[in-house]
Amino acid sequence: MDPLTHALLGASAAHLALGPRLGRHAWLLGAVGGVLPDADILIRSSADPLLAIQYHRHFTHALAFVPFGGAVAASPWLVRKRHRPNWRPILAATTIGYATHAVLDACTNYGTHLLWPFSPQRVAWHWITTIGPPLTLTLLIGLIIAVRRRSRLPAALALVFAMAFVGSAAWQRERALEVQSLIAAARGHRIDRAEMFPTVGNQLLWRSVYQSGETLYTDRLRIVGADATRWKEGSTVDLLLEDDLSPQARDDERVRRDFARFSYFSAGWTARASADPSIIGDARYSLRTDAFEPIWGVRFHPGAVAPTEWVDRTIKNRVPIGELWREVSGTAAGYMRVPPARN
Repeated sequence: MDPLTHALLGASAAHLALGPRLGRHAWLLGAVGGVLPDADILIRSSADPLLAIQYHRHFTHALAFVPFGGAVAASPWLVRKRHRPNWRPILAATTIGYATHAVLDACTNYGTHLLWPFSPQRVAWHWITTIGPPLTLTLLIGLIIAVRRRSRLPAALALVFAMAFVGSAAWQRERALEVQSLIAAARGHRIDRAEMFPTVGNQLLWRSVYQSGETLYTDRLRIVGADATRWKEGSTVDLLLEDDLSPQARDDERVRRDFARFSYFSAGWTARASADPSIIGDARYSLRTDAFEPIWGVRFHPGAVAPTEWVDRTIKNRVPIGELWREVSGTAAGYMRVPPARN
């Protein structure tokens, strides 16, 4: 999630729990704890372009790391003598804020190492996007009112809304997966693997991705009432595995290692870009809906001193607000009725 939302969630939770004891300091402590896990973005290397994606949302986001992270977040206060008598509530506030971070990240698309060091699994529930204006705005308003009025109720109401917002998104995702299965069945496809990804700022429009055989299929789904739900056909792209790399790439040990690391980061959804096949991208996300143009990926140069090049196109990733609104409101062209269930 974006840093602002993390800070607001941590601040709201800390204010609710410890506002009466710490006053206006509680929200600040919670905010610091809420953003601190993303300090892992400092782990990077010019010699290893994949180090950053390997360790972002890694050990600093693990539930087992929360007590240590909370202590680190509290340390700027605890080193001062005047704050030491209140060390318990101060530590509690930063720890509460810290604990909210990874759980919120797990609700998004990218996943986080919640269970490290006990499991290498990246936990991702795919309920909300990393930028969620309704969620952020509600937390912001609730926190401002709560702090100004010295009341916990507005923060509590904002947190209730946040849980309801995420919960309804989870329900919508399950509905979208049901529609996805109907579309695949109408095409005569067996679904080998499937995912569903939300779009920015809403719970109605979803990006469907599933694998059938060695092909990945992406579509757009608008999930509303049963009679009004619609879908729009997207693009297809071939899944890329290590065996599909060139002989030169497979002969380079570092290329094989880095392909495995990128594939792990991409949860195995790897494919070549439509416009530039030299780029191997994360097929879960695309700059376009009618073709696969990855937002990020890698390009390999077998035999070179630095054989792996990180390709970052996030600067080109612009949300087309007008088109997104047409899709959400149901006025966009190309959407069709959902195929009926087969008997």
